[in-house]
Amino acid sequence: MKNQVVIHYADGRILKGWAIDFFPNKPSFHVEREGSGESFEVKTAELKGVFFVKTFQGNADAIHRADGERVGMGKKIQVDFSDGETLMGYTSGYSPARAGFFVFPVDPDDNNEKVFVVTAATNTVNFV
Repeated sequence: MKNQVVIHYADGRILKGWAIDFFPNKPSFHVEREGSGESFEVKTAELKGVFFVKTFQGNADAIHRADGERVGMGKKIQVDFSDGETLMGYTSGYSPARAGFFVFPVDPDDNNEKVFVVTAATNTVNFV
């Protein structure tokens, strides 16, 4: 199954496409680039995160709620990335010893369905 993703590299590059064979415990996966359909390998260690999205366009005018409650999504967490971005959401799989973990947005209307956060690209991760 292909997943619509926006790949954020740790160096700031962004790539949009479809993840073909993403698994959180694998060191790499393949993406078909949006527009060209070109397929190439992405190394997870080079990333900030994999954003599984509803649309590539998103909604720049959206107001993101940070105070919502989502039952059954795990513990509420705040992720502070090395580039200064902060992500609020829920996780049931965070461990600092793991290469990465999933975060589900606080707001169910967010364009992100879930985010695979690469632990090495974070400054701090706190349960809130």
